[in-house]
Amino acid sequence: MAAQQAQAVLHDLLRRLYDEAAAAAAAPRAPLFFLATLFSLVLLPLLLRRFIASTASPRDDELLSRLPSPPNKLPIIGHLHLMGTHPHISLAALAAKHGPDLMLLRLGTVPTVIASSPRAAEAILRTHDHIFASRPSSMVADILIYGQSDSCYSPYGDHFRKVRKLVTVHLLNSHKVQAYRPEREEEVGLVMAKLAAAAAARAVVDLSELLHSFANDLICRAVSGKFFREEGRNSLFRELIGTNAALLGGFNLEDYFPRLARVELLSKLICAKVKKVSRRWDKLLDELIDDHAARAARREEGAAEEDDSDFIDVLLSRQQEYGITRNHIKALLIDMFEAGTDTSYSSLDVAMAELMRKPHLMAKLQDEVRRTVPRGQEMVTESDLAGMTYLKAVIKETLRLHPAAPLFIPHLSMETCDVDGYTIPSGTRVMVNAWAIGRLSAFWDNPDEFIPERFMDNGNDIDIKGKDFRYLPFGSGRRMCPGIHAAAATMEIMLANLMYRFDWELPAGVNKEDIDMTEVFGLTVHRKEKLFLIPRAAA
Repeated sequence: MAAQQAQAVLHDLLRRLYDEAAAAAAAPRAPLFFLATLFSLVLLPLLLRRFIASTASPRDDELLSRLPSPPNKLPIIGHLHLMGTHPHISLAALAAKHGPDLMLLRLGTVPTVIASSPRAAEAILRTHDHIFASRPSSMVADILIYGQSDSCYSPYGDHFRKVRKLVTVHLLNSHKVQAYRPEREEEVGLVMAKLAAAAAARAVVDLSELLHSFANDLICRAVSGKFFREEGRNSLFRELIGTNAALLGGFNLEDYFPRLARVELLSKLICAKVKKVSRRWDKLLDELIDDHAARAARREEGAAEEDDSDFIDVLLSRQQEYGITRNHIKALLIDMFEAGTDTSYSSLDVAMAELMRKPHLMAKLQDEVRRTVPRGQEMVTESDLAGMTYLKAVIKETLRLHPAAPLFIPHLSMETCDVDGYTIPSGTRVMVNAWAIGRLSAFWDNPDEFIPERFMDNGNDIDIKGKDFRYLPFGSGRRMCPGIHAAAATMEIMLANLMYRFDWELPAGVNKEDIDMTEVFGLTVHRKEKLFLIPRAAA
């Protein structure tokens, strides 16, 4: 029975691989599916004997075996059959039974340690952060992000420290984020104008789509300047960002069977689609960089030209100082696009969905916003936000209950390390389950309920910047998300204006209980169903 289960899971994994290859090659699906079946039933056993083996040494396997681990590990696939369509939820359930702090899973041939408590997260992300700050190698990230030379996927070392400093000091520091205030307010104003037109027509709006476009347009403007919309690049960026998320966060054979994935035939199939996407990024980013370089040259020659000082301008101006190549710049830009769009959009979308499900909370937030903003003012500005404590509580609660990245990108240990009485060998993959930590009943009352009041009064001191390990929406340590200031500013100004300008209704025949909070898992998670609402201009 166990062998049959293992074979079924392997067949499913290989079918996904060949589906990806079929899409990449635009080939008929039936022949590839036949090959997948033939491969899994006939050729796979031969390959398994040669290429499938644990990535850990026998000594490392012995050390790891001392960690708590779920039973019923199957041949070859290990614990893969225990992973559902929402891995963060499956891992939380397993941790509750088998390893509330640290737990070992064998995902295919890859031993993976899961941290599911504040204590375990603190050990990985602070106490031993210098050991667990690296990343596993990835063929997909290697192709998409120029040899993993960005600040997110790059291995820990001199290059990582250099590009991390460049991002945090020159692109996403609080001063730079504040400097983009006029652009944020202008982009929010464009959304408000669309909603006002819909309110006048008493029309239903796809709020999810509006919020997604807003987040995408805002990051496009910050990265590449003010002409992105006229040139239609915002739509192309959005398409490529979505494709990247699917490739980086979707099924990758290498994550479970790294030796098998590097067999020449399979690696070609895996990389075919990724290379095609990479070429599209390359063309687009080269055009943008060339445009900015030409503009910078004209400024140096004394030609009168407005200085937008967007992200590309900054990176070009610091290129020699930091010793970075054009490919490094392109890798950093992809990071900015990817991190700056989906996280803000999904958090705003789920916040509005939760408020629609609890009208009394929305009324409380609207009251705060409308009392704070001077009467007659057309829009909420960022200078109005400081006193909106309940607004900040709503956003904090949204990020606790629905973290945009529920499973952190895997860390990789660089040395053998003792954590909480267990020895974790060098080269071990470690994942932190922020979703599980944010829902532990030992630390949160009614953890599955949306209760912004928990962040008021006594809860107001719960840190959002990675120092309180009960609450890690942006991570912590050397790999903490550097976009925390930009994300907070974006979410606050948009949500405040949605509350200030409009009252909200559900379409006819839809009740608040009908709002589906089911999420789709990926590099980031988002709600499966779109949020359709009717805006009414506030009196």
